[in-house]
Amino acid sequence: MVDVCSAGSAMGFVDLSVGKVAVLGLVQGVTELMPVSSSAHMRVVPALLGWPDPGAAFSAAMQMAALVGVVSYFWRDIVGLAGGAGRAVVRRDFADADFRLVLWILIGTLPIVVAGLALAHSLNGCGSPLRSIWAVGLACIVMGGLLALTELMARHRRELGSIRARDVMLVGLAQVGALIPGVSRSGSTLTAALALGFRREEAARFSFLLGLPAIALAGLKEVVELHKMGLDGHGWMLLAVGILAGGLSSLLAIWGLMRFLERFSTWPFVIYRIALGVLLLGLAAAGLIA
Repeated sequence: MVDVCSAGSAMGFVDLSVGKVAVLGLVQGVTELMPVSSSAHMRVVPALLGWPDPGAAFSAAMQMAALVGVVSYFWRDIVGLAGGAGRAVVRRDFADADFRLVLWILIGTLPIVVAGLALAHSLNGCGSPLRSIWAVGLACIVMGGLLALTELMARHRRELGSIRARDVMLVGLAQVGALIPGVSRSGSTLTAALALGFRREEAARFSFLLGLPAIALAGLKEVVELHKMGLDGHGWMLLAVGILAGGLSSLLAIWGLMRFLERFSTWPFVIYRIALGVLLLGLAAAGLIA
């Protein structure tokens, strides 16, 4: 996910102060796990504040902050699934519900891994049209529209216990959309889970659990890339500040989102996404953001 045009443009965060990196970490942490697109916010917030673009590498490496938040919040679920699956393997009980869910999550991660490797050059290469402000803005609007359709058409009755292999594969395929800046991994998987009839809070839980392997792989990949690009000690310190701030805000974001979806619909996110997309297109048209 690093911009191969130049290490400087990919690592713009090294020119920011500790305070600015912390602020962007907080923003990234919240928006990474909300269905609102962190990519869009990493374009809008620095532009509106007059700060340099932190670069693609910062946004990608901040997946580690999202990982901290997801693992912290769903710790009991993760330990329960891992333990249950491990015991099932020892018993050779491959029909066990925990084993099947873990297996399905791993299988559901394959589409984004395969697509990410196959399309890496097209998606992340120099001058990729998919990384333009226009594309990010349009993606925000389109995903807002799709989320609205699920609110209008879906029944929101299913529990996570009713999950099947077909559900995991469909949501896994939807997760591929997260490769396009502006779509949002959380937004695409939540929308797909809602379309399959899951209750809103169950759809969010499904989205986060399925996203764990993809989030971990993306974050680790970017850390390795930054090492290869020769990030110095100051840069690693700034990244650590961003990840710490992002991890805390990610945990709060998950807690807030789960509580919100237990009581309310996703319409506020629909409105916000569309408004954000319109704002991005307006800023691009006015030449205020490149």
